[in-house]
Amino acid sequence: MLSATINRYVHGSLEPREDDIVRVESGDLGISVDFADDKSLTFDGRLDLFKAAIRKLGRGGYDIFLRSEAPPGSGLGSSSAVMVALIGLLKDYHRLALDDYEIAHMAWQLEREELGIRGGLQDQYAAAFGGFNFIEMGADQVVVNPLRIKPDVVHELEHNMLLAFTGRTRSGDHIIEDQSARLAEHDSEALAGLRMQKELAVSMKNALLSGKLNEFGALLGHAWEYKQKMSPKISTPYIAEAYSAAIGAGALGGKVTGAGGGGFMLFYCPFRKKHRVAAELEKLGISITEFGFTHHGLRTWTAHG
Repeated sequence: MLSATINRYVHGSLEPREDDIVRVESGDLGISVDFADDKSLTFDGRLDLFKAAIRKLGRGGYDIFLRSEAPPGSGLGSSSAVMVALIGLLKDYHRLALDDYEIAHMAWQLEREELGIRGGLQDQYAAAFGGFNFIEMGADQVVVNPLRIKPDVVHELEHNMLLAFTGRTRSGDHIIEDQSARLAEHDSEALAGLRMQKELAVSMKNALLSGKLNEFGALLGHAWEYKQKMSPKISTPYIAEAYSAAIGAGALGGKVTGAGGGGFMLFYCPFRKKHRVAAELEKLGISITEFGFTHHGLRTWTAHG
């Protein structure tokens, strides 16, 4: 699959304490909780990402604070970025030697296996590594291939791409469950959609490497068409209306980020038409946000104040 990271970050800090209390605070949820012992780390739907990371990497006495620049269910991989950030903080605190592959795999393991959160594994690897990557996922191995996209191509992508928030998240829509069930039942539409997703990812990678951005924009639209075949829950009448309006105003192609059902939509537009696309989407109550690409994944450091 093809992956790129943008400048929407999860920020965190860890400060050692003189006692054995673990205090965690979520700036997004406005929640602060103290954990005095392992019994208080039971998964109950309240700060479970924090609990899973602490249970895996070990307790101690410290305060952890985290906040994210993307809301849960937005399709921007925010929960995986939170988990990667937590592992990064605790790795440094416990002085563990973990590389990016090990951090990404641990984040996937904690989210998908420990917590039972449905989804793939691309978000964890994207957050850990950062940048433009072509990620190959085998039965027992993941290989992250960094892509050397020319700076002018990156600038043109930023110039022409439009990120739009529908204001609706996909929480509770069971999109991934429905998609997985259809693949398990060998649904022909879902399987065709999955196969084409893989083929189009290669074509999109080649278009980026060769700087053929109009072709990339059109392929983005084709990928969205085939993604919808994987589950009827991926799109909604509202999303379909917004997509049609964007294409009518001049966008060459686009998609819903993440699993679908809501969150953010991403479009590629010729720059001279980008403002028209934005105006049509805003008429539908969709907010437009500026963004840039970043080549950095997980970054941690130690400071002494």
